[in-house]
Amino acid sequence: MVIAIEICKETVKGMQIELIDVSQLPMINTDLEADGRFPPAVEAFRQKVLEADSILFVSPEYNYSVAPPLKNAIDWASRPPNVWADKAAAIVSSGGPSGGRRAQYHLRQIGVFVDLHFINKPEFSVNRFEPPTKFNSEGNLVEPETKEKLEQVLQALHRFTLRLQGP
Repeated sequence: MVIAIEICKETVKGMQIELIDVSQLPMINTDLEADGRFPPAVEAFRQKVLEADSILFVSPEYNYSVAPPLKNAIDWASRPPNVWADKAAAIVSSGGPSGGRRAQYHLRQIGVFVDLHFINKPEFSVNRFEPPTKFNSEGNLVEPETKEKLEQVLQALHRFTLRLQGP
């Protein structure tokens, strides 16, 4: 989400966002693990998660749940040792009338098992079809009020991350 990266550069000092592409991960298959190692794409992904202080999940809703590539990534990173453990996290989504809230709820349930700690407020879900127009033709968030809500989520995630890390 390009706008989240821009917001962090401008207003969330001390927080940096890196987009992690999960499209190259093979479908979860423990037979691909050998000698305590994962396939190279999985190793690289797991290392990025391990190095992150917190996680911002950006996902559409798919059949009342998270998109399959995201679930696949979560499963790979949860293989022992679980690299999600004790990470602060937030979720943003957009979609139809529910704005992806059902996917967010399911992701929170998954997060309990993999030991992620989600911020509770503010929530961020966008009905992309409800006026005013929220996204331009390239899919970038352009509506000012929605951008402000996203900034609030990022600020809350940053504060929560610092709190979890302790003094």
